[in-house]
Order: sequence, then C-alpha cells, then structure tokens
Amino acid sequence: MNSVFFFDEGRFGLKSTVTRIWAKRGEPISVKVQQGYKNFYAYSCVSPHFGEAFSLFLPEVNTGMMNIFLDEFSKEYPDKNILIVLDQAGWHKAKDLKVPPNLTFMFLPPYSPELNPVEKLWQWLRKEVTHNNLFKTLEALMDALGKELRKLTPEKFAQICHCSYL
Repeated sequence: MNSVFFFDEGRFGLKSTVTRIWAKRGEPISVKVQQGYKNFYAYSCVSPHFGEAFSLFLPEVNTGMMNIFLDEFSKEYPDKNILIVLDQAGWHKAKDLKVPPNLTFMFLPPYSPELNPVEKLWQWLRKEVTHNNLFKTLEALMDALGKELRKLTPEKFAQICHCSYL
C-alpha cells in the first residue's frame, strides 16, 4: 500500500445548531435559528499522517453515491494503491459497490465511530462553520463548507484528524 486514508460521510443541513458562546455579562444574546430539514452529505477521505484529503458533497448516502465518490477519489490518485479504512455501513459493503482496482477496504469494528479520525473533521467543521450560523440555502452552506475545506493545509488536516493510536 502506498497510502492509508480514513473515510466517512457527514450530514450537513439547514437545521440550525446553537452552542455556547462568550458574551458580556448581563447583555442578552440572540441567535437566529431555523428548523430546516434539507441536507446533503460530505464524503471525505483523509490521511491523518500526511494531511492529504479528498471530499465531495453528494445529495444522499447510498451505493450509487458511494460509487461516484470512489470513482472520483481513484481518479485523484491514479498511481497510488490506497487502503481505505471505513465503517461497516450497508452501502460500504453492498454487492453493487464498484471498488476501483487501486483501492482496498479495511473495515472498522462495528459501532466504533471514535476510531475514525474523519469524525474529528466533522466536529471541527461544525464548530467553525455551522454552529450559531443561519444558512438560507443548501448552496450557501455548501459554499461555506467548501471554502473552509479549501483553506485547510495538509498540516491542518493532519492536526485536526490526529489520533494518538495511529
């Protein structure tokens, strides 16, 4: 194997999330919220050691979308043999899944999201982009997340996704 990447999908949507913020004592704070249920999924592979990352925004999670992601990811690294570590979601093991020849899967134990470093990326993106922010459209949310992802250097990806057990 030339590289090891960890993979996961994260759901992002228009439903607001409110978190604690610093404020002056005694002054009221207000945060606008909306109860939207439109969402999309960020599919991401990250190499915590080298900070390499590849992401796509797709409308749902299923075998078809996974095939699109794997095809595009494989094209991004055509000359590398890559081990992808991922959870055991049904669409990750589906019979119709088309895994390109330069990719190999290794599955995490069931019910162990804490072992996947990409989960840390979702936490960081939510903290930096979505918490206490109101997005009127999915496109505006995608633009904000995409802008933040493009700003991340390999060093920052490695820092965010660092795990002591790797």
